[in-house]
Amino acid sequence: QVQLVESGGGLVQPGGSLRLSCLASGFAFDHYAMRWYRQTPGKERERVAYITTGGEVTAYADSVKGRFSISRDNAKNMTYLQMSNLKPEDTAVYYCNFWKLGTDYWGQGTQVTVSS
Repeated sequence: QVQLVESGGGLVQPGGSLRLSCLASGFAFDHYAMRWYRQTPGKERERVAYITTGGEVTAYADSVKGRFSISRDNAKNMTYLQMSNLKPEDTAVYYCNFWKLGTDYWGQGTQVTVSS
């Protein structure tokens, strides 16, 4: 069955960096664009980054542009989110996502906390 498993979250100081990973299985990974979202309590889930099937095109939310970078390794079924210059407002649960035939698929999420 389809599975997305995120990892790499944790506690980091403001200005620090983290790299999130998402391991995909159960579907033809290289056929689908991938996305990272984040969510904080009481707020809607926000799309943070997007990458096309071959990685040729990426897009970012304005709030993270210039600080986050999405990438993928189709040979390993992995999607990554490199986060730099982290701010307290980046604190959230981060989710990996793809969309297939009208259905959104999500991982369990990984918590990122930016605090001194």
